Amino acid sequence: LKAKTEQYFRDTFKDAAGKPLFVAFDQFHPVVTTKANFDDLLIPKDHISRSKSDTFYVDAEHVLRTQSTAHQSKILADGHNAVVWTADVYRKDEIDRYHYPVFHQTDAVRLWPKSELPQDPAEMTVFVVNDLKATLEGLARHLFGPREIRWDEAATFPFTDPSIELEVDFDDRWVECLGCGMIRPEILEDCGRGDMAGWAFGIGLERLAMIFCQIPDIRIFWSQDRRFLDQYADGELNVFKPFSKYPPVYKDVSFWTPSADFTANDFFVVVREHVQEIVECVEVVDEFTHPKTGKHSLCCRVTYRSLERNLTHDEVNSIHNKLLEAVVDELQVELR
Repeated sequence: LKAKTEQYFRDTFKDAAGKPLFVAFDQFHPVVTTKANFDDLLIPKDHISRSKSDTFYVDAEHVLRTQSTAHQSKILADGHNAVVWTADVYRKDEIDRYHYPVFHQTDAVRLWPKSELPQDPAEMTVFVVNDLKATLEGLARHLFGPREIRWDEAATFPFTDPSIELEVDFDDRWVECLGCGMIRPEILEDCGRGDMAGWAFGIGLERLAMIFCQIPDIRIFWSQDRRFLDQYADGELNVFKPFSKYPPVYKDVSFWTPSADFTANDFFVVVREHVQEIVECVEVVDEFTHPKTGKHSLCCRVTYRSLERNLTHDEVNSIHNKLLEAVVDELQVELR
């Protein structure tokens, strides 16, 4: 998907000299400032994405980027007008077949000098949004072929206005593929590009690949199993051919939470750090508040399933006991 997206922009859009209009980047350090990740994108101070339960903080002013858009302001400040870039991003998320703490996003921006655009603000917006839609409709055809698409214009993002989402029909199921919109003028002003106007979009690569290729578990993308890798050696978006389905083993964990601000994501992080590769899913199956003490309890069900081999109950018991030790030690919870 990354290569095909870059190819589309490289081959479709040319400058006056016939050279590719868009430049492509993918070499960025994963640690960014909170300013770049949040403030520069006008994300509110009280937004949940800023919490330590959702974001990996390195220190008070640095995080592992939660979106590739964290590099947008630097790219714009460097003077680029047509750019596509890809980065791995990191989030503390739920644990299931569709979420992983690391995934990849591709972003792009296109700017024009305001002097070259319609001077009426409403007409300028129409021009930018129409160009954005035409560009992304072409990208959707390039990636997925002649499928039906539609636009959701009720979307909202802090960094674009207006904001829209592109949806594609995958086998009679409408799937939101990407978010986009006209870059807010405040962002361009802060980058020293207040004389420009343009659009931006972002696309999650694994999620789309899972849908289009019918891949059932996001962990497969990190597998070194040749039965998976060889299916995509030609670089094409082939439909995934399952090669195994091992049985699951379920284990429940009940504990009293240590504080009022404790979230299930805190538990998920410890699970990922210790047993990530063989855990398919973690669900909160019960919550309880003691009527006298006010203490809060969570019960989480951990589904163990390897992608590559059978797990024995004895093996899972040993692994699960080590997880319980880590949960008590690192989270200061009281097991029930």
